[in-house]
Amino acid sequence: MNETLTRALSGVLYIAILISATLFFNSFLALFGIFLMLTVSEFCDLVKLPKRIAFPLTLVLYLAFSFFIQNPIIDFAFWAFTFAISIKAMLFLFETKEANLTIASKYLYLIGYIVFPFLLIIRLPMTENIFNPKIIIGLFMLIWINDTMAYVVGKSIGKRKLFERISPKKTIEGFLGGLVFAVISSVFIAQYYIEQPVFYWILIAVIVGVLGTIGDLIESKFKRVAGVKDSGKIMPGHGGILDRLDSIIFVGPFVFLLYQILNYVS
Repeated sequence: MNETLTRALSGVLYIAILISATLFFNSFLALFGIFLMLTVSEFCDLVKLPKRIAFPLTLVLYLAFSFFIQNPIIDFAFWAFTFAISIKAMLFLFETKEANLTIASKYLYLIGYIVFPFLLIIRLPMTENIFNPKIIIGLFMLIWINDTMAYVVGKSIGKRKLFERISPKKTIEGFLGGLVFAVISSVFIAQYYIEQPVFYWILIAVIVGVLGTIGDLIESKFKRVAGVKDSGKIMPGHGGILDRLDSIIFVGPFVFLLYQILNYVS
């Protein structure tokens, strides 16, 4: 089968599964639980972390804090830890010397770069204890638009490299093109799909454009250190689940915090 057709079909299947499962709370939790375990598996392969410890730890945390323990103070603690690891990941991204992750750093990344972001993402569609799937679907729509238009614009007119050492194909023009199209799309998503203030979604689009790109670069750094092209092979033509979710696991916690702030001041 033609590689482009294979990539298109697997992409359509992924989007169909994601959207249909996200429409209902229980299937949303189940799907993201599966995504989390697959992502942890791929991350462990990248950094050579033993799965016999990572899997039970991840499963216990996900089941405990997605089904049983829900507390705003705990959520903020998760966010604070995730933020600290995000800073650590950005410093890791800009390191020029050969990376040599310690076992402690690997577990910190597992929890703060993978597990806690997932826990915050599943909190994101909850507004006043009511599940609103449009929030998570709208966020994914912005990520897909940003990624697609960054590729199209970069391929068409991109000349100046954004971060050639880590991702040779990314360009400054592509980055700006993805950001502009995400912001424009956010206006329509806010007005005609999710029916929330346009200002909210413009801010979310900016977060997606900037932090989504950083999240993608950080995952590319992990892959470069591991010496692999993709995080996995589960999606033909696309790579692994971490390849598909690298943006949202970095963006999601910041969008979660934005919603908490906006709901508090409104």
